[in-house]
This record gives sequence, structure tokens and C-alpha cells, in this order.
Amino acid sequence: MNKRKWGKRLLIAAAVFLLVFGIYLSSVVIGAAAISEKQLTMNETTTIVDDNGEKLAELYSEDREVIEEEQIPDHVKEAFISIEDIRFYDHQGIDPRAIARALYRDILAGGIVEGGSTITQQLAKNAFLSSDQTFLRKTKEVLIAMGLEKKFSKDEVMGYYLNQIYFGHGAYGIQSASQQYFGKDASELNVEEGAMLAAMVKGPSNYSPVDEPEEAKERRDTVIAIMEREGYISEEEKAAATSASLPSGLQEQQTHPEYYTYVDMLMKEAQEKYNIEPEEIYKGGYTIQVPMNEDMQKASYSLMQQEAYYPDGSEDAESAFFMMDHSTGGVVAVQGGRDYERQGMNRAEVQRQPGSAFKPLAVYGPALESGDYEPYSVLKDEQLDYDGYSPKNNSGEYQGEVTMNEALEQSINTSAVWLYDKLDRSATNNFLQDTGIEPQGEGLATALGGLENGVTPAQLTEAYTTFSNNGTKTEPYFITNIKDRNGNIIAENETKEKEVMDPQNAWYMTRMLENVVENGTASAGNTSYDLAGKTGTTSFEAVEDGARDAWFAGYTPQWTGTLWMGYDQTTEDNYLTGGSAHAVELFKSILNETPAGDSAVEFEKPEGVRDLEEPVELPEIDSLEGDLTFAGDGFLNVELTWEASEDDRVNYTIYEVTGGEREEIDQVRGQGSYTIQNANPFNLREYVVIPSYEPTNQKGNESNTAEVQARSIFGIGG
Repeated sequence: MNKRKWGKRLLIAAAVFLLVFGIYLSSVVIGAAAISEKQLTMNETTTIVDDNGEKLAELYSEDREVIEEEQIPDHVKEAFISIEDIRFYDHQGIDPRAIARALYRDILAGGIVEGGSTITQQLAKNAFLSSDQTFLRKTKEVLIAMGLEKKFSKDEVMGYYLNQIYFGHGAYGIQSASQQYFGKDASELNVEEGAMLAAMVKGPSNYSPVDEPEEAKERRDTVIAIMEREGYISEEEKAAATSASLPSGLQEQQTHPEYYTYVDMLMKEAQEKYNIEPEEIYKGGYTIQVPMNEDMQKASYSLMQQEAYYPDGSEDAESAFFMMDHSTGGVVAVQGGRDYERQGMNRAEVQRQPGSAFKPLAVYGPALESGDYEPYSVLKDEQLDYDGYSPKNNSGEYQGEVTMNEALEQSINTSAVWLYDKLDRSATNNFLQDTGIEPQGEGLATALGGLENGVTPAQLTEAYTTFSNNGTKTEPYFITNIKDRNGNIIAENETKEKEVMDPQNAWYMTRMLENVVENGTASAGNTSYDLAGKTGTTSFEAVEDGARDAWFAGYTPQWTGTLWMGYDQTTEDNYLTGGSAHAVELFKSILNETPAGDSAVEFEKPEGVRDLEEPVELPEIDSLEGDLTFAGDGFLNVELTWEASEDDRVNYTIYEVTGGEREEIDQVRGQGSYTIQNANPFNLREYVVIPSYEPTNQKGNESNTAEVQARSIFGIGG
């Protein structure tokens, strides 16, 4: 009776075991049968290229470049088969002989000590499973390997395997390993090089030709010997391969700190604009095309390190640089600091007070757009009080009146504030918003760049494209397009623009800002490029003549950019001892180190706009004469003559003077004579002339008085 009970229990237990095992086995088999190429997708290096397709940098969590199986030489594949899976082309994913041998050794050892894995099993483990050594994991490995063999050809399995495995020193896959150890593509590997890589698979650190050369050579030679034994190479080839030396070092991996800021900002853009996370970029095998100008990117990094460009005593100051192509929006160069660290403080995106570099945006741009002012409109240059706010000029000098062009060229504070006070505040705020900058406060200090929060070099650059791009503001971008590992474009930039001001006024601004560079506050240094721009310096009140920030925002015919200098925290120990001239010189030097190539170096007047003429200088007239003459339409006429200016834009207003009172008779332009018809010889008058220029409301001094006498008709003077 007891025997029957035990027999039933054993049968039930066996049935339960078989049922559970059958369910498990079926699940694994079904899972193996569902294997697809998508599951074999490997982490792959992302490549950054410029708009010409030239490689700039690589990003990866695993340094891997996937290549086609056909690109791998047969003797390289044979090296791996020789040492890892000699019966690769004979089995269906598992090798019973190898498994039996491994099982026997595992039993003797009381645990798993030998894998006995085929190349297909290794692929199954690396691609689908963890690396723990358990019988359960081993069972899955076998079943998945069988599924792989059913799904793919031997050559496909070999291709996946060689692209998947790790070769030490950060190299994943045969192509990266070939570059790492031999500085060549996998397609160029010879017999001994292929054997060396095959020798490393069992233990990349144990058989590193760099770290363990003796062990590496011994195992490499073992691989070569097996290749000769299996008939893959001849005895002569074996002798030549075993006598070859090992690589003595790794190929130098360049870190490119000059690209750090650019890479961080393109990754930020990928995340915010295209919803591609940084982690995905590091393993996705993308090709990211960027509008970087490599020469400028490198020059800006190199020159910013040089202490000679910083004020004496402030050689340790920081700086930031941002430059873009204003016609496309492509960022050509950016530096977030002299010692910028990946994912660190990016000073190109840190807000600072812009000082006078803000005047074109807050004051002069809106003034031109109002239609009430032109480049030679006359502005006040006096120290005035505006309800307790009384701005001063840095020079301490006041000229009474200056033109807008002069006020901008000399960076006259009083004129900027006076004009800003005259402008409609909603108009100035709307102008700023259209350039991409949110208004900050209603105070008159805005005219001088006194803002609540400040602006970043990137923001200031974008805003200045309003002037450089004929009145149209252009939004900057870092990514031209992104291609997936199959070469399909999955993201592509579309240039975004906004019309802000009339092209005529934008051209006037360009001409005025050119004067700033040629004759004004931005004249320090030299460059072969035509350049327009504005300086800005903010004071550090705690130290006499100390400064917090030094700026230059400017543009060439193709590029618009900003350079900032200063300290992250300004203190009595850390402040600038000099102003914006240093920023100007560094900006110009970066341009000089950037070959023009196809870039325009000279400004060209856009079609349909008038050029900015030279300012009108009104003459002093002390040569006015009046004579009677029979010439003219009347019987007797008065002819007035004076020495006119060579500038034919000057207007002359003729006045008749009676009893000390002037009465306007007429106006002439660009000439030095006027005839008064039908004069009364018995009631002759006195006359004066006053020069003027209406577009800027300029009015000159009164001329000398000309008294007409009757005897002048006979050619006799008075």
C-alpha cells in the first residue's frame, strides 16, 4: 500500500515538473522564435559632422561603429572561428561536443567553470541576457541561439557578433577595435591583426596588447597556429604572422575641449526641439549635421585662453563667445567660458547687464522706426534731471547738441537717455520683444542697458541679427539635421525669422555701427572684415574705474556675434581693470583667425535702400553781397550772391531785413545766388541768408548783412 502511495506521489510530482518545465520551455522557444533584428540593435557611436560632411566629433556610451559583414576580411572571421567556435559552420547554434565537454568539467568542478558557448550563443548572451553563470540563464542562451540560427544566416550571425563584442579600452565592435589598436578600418586588417583581436575576446583586459603584451602575444600566436592547422593560412603565413610585433600603444583619443560648449548646446536643442534625450544620442548611432565653422570654433577657444587679451591685473577673468550666420540662423561658434566643463556653467547663456551695447536695441532702432528721427537728427547732449535720475557721460564732457550718428559713435549717455525719454514706451517695448528680448522695467536706465535681469550673449546676438539681416531677426540653431543609423533624416531645421524693422533703417543702423568700429568706441584692434557693432561696459561702483562687464556685439556681412568679458562674481578682489576695448580686440582677432572662404568680407548695400550719406556740415556765410542788375525777368532786379557749400544738400533761406525784423522771401538748395525781381531803386532793402538742412532740423548761423545801394547798378560798390 505504501509503495502504491509513493508511486502516485512520484508520478504527480513528475507530471507537475514536466508541466511547469513544458510551459517554461514553450515560453522560451516562442520568445526565441520571435527574435528580430530590432532586438539586435546595438549601442552605436553618434557622429557630429559639419555642413560639408566632415567629421568633427563623436559621442558614445559604447564606442561602436557598426559595419556590414561584407566589409570584414575572411581571414579575420576565420581567426575568430579558430579560437572561439571551430565548428561554427557545422552546428545549428549549439555544439553538442563542446557542451558535453563543458558539462563534464563543470560536474568535476561542482559548478559552472567552462561555458562551451558557440559564437551564436555568445551573441545570444551579449545581446539578450545577463552575464551571470546559472543553468537557467544557460538554458535560455541555448534556446535563443537556436532561434538566431533559424532567423539569420551564418554570415549575418557572424556580422552581428563581430559588431557586438567588447575588445577592451572602451572599444566595442570590430571597427572601433581596429581603429583603437591599429589606426585602420576593419576592412584593412591583416592576418596577425585579426588574430590579435580574436585572441582578446576571452579576456580583453587579460590579453590587452598594451597592458599584457606577453600574454597577448602568446594567445595571438595560439590563434595563428590553429588557423594554420585548420588550413586557413599557410606555414609561411603563419611564420610571418607570429613574428610580427604587437601594437605598443593605443591610438590617441582626442578630447576636443574646444567643442564642449557646442556639443552641450546641440544636445540641449535635440532634447528641447526634437525630443531626443541625451542618453539616446550617446547610443543611437546618429549622424548629426551642424553649421559649425571649425576654424572659428577652434580660434575662439585658443585665443580666449591667452592672457594678453585681458586687462592688466584681470588676466584671470572669464569670457564667453557666441557667433551665428544671420542669414540662416546656424550657430558657427560658441564658447561658454575659458575653462568650460561639460554640462557646467555656460556663460553664453548667463544673463549680464549689457551696458551701452543695448543702446541700438532700446533707443536708436525704435527711434529710426518711429519715422521722426534719422541718423543725422540732432539730439541733446546735456546733463539733465529726470525726476531724480541724472545720467552722466563717461568723458565728463557735454557738447550741447550732437547728431544721432555722433551719439552712437561716441556712446554718449545723455543723448541716449534724452531720446529714449522722447519715444513712445509701448513702441520701444514692442521693438525689444520683436528682437527676442523681454522688456525689463520702465525706467530710463534701460536706455543705458540698466536691466533688472540682463541679457545673455546668445540673446544679444540673436537681437542684433535684426540689423545685420536687413531688418529681419533670425533665430539661432545648432542642428541642421539628424540622421538615424540607416541614413534616414529624422529631424531637420527650418529657419525661423521675424520682420522687425524696415530694411532702410536697418541699413542706416549698419552704417552708423560701422562708424562706431572705424572711429568710435570700437576702434581698438584691426580686422580684414567689414565690421559693424557696439561696445558696452558696466561699472563696478565699489572700485574707482573698476568694471563688471565688458561687451562687444557686432557683425560682418555674414556673421553676427557677441563677446563678453568679466568675472562670475564681481568683488573688490575680482573686477575688470579695463573696459570694452579688450572685448573688441579679442572679437576682431577671432575673425582674423577665421579664413573668409566663400564668406563676404565687405558690406553691400541691399537693393531698394538709400545709402547713408556723409553728415551735412553747414557753412559759415560771411560773403553775402547784393547788387542791382538789369538781368532777369524784371526791369530792375536785386542779385544776391554768396559762397555756397560744395555739399548741394544744404538749403539757404533768404530773408529781407526791415527795421531789424527778418521776413522770409524764399529758399534755394545747393546754390550760391538768388535774384529778387522788380526792385524799387528808391526803397532798397538789406538781406541775410541762413543755411539749413531740413531732414535733421539743422539750422546754421545767420550770414553777414548785405545792403543794396542804387549806385551798384553802375558797378560801383557801397
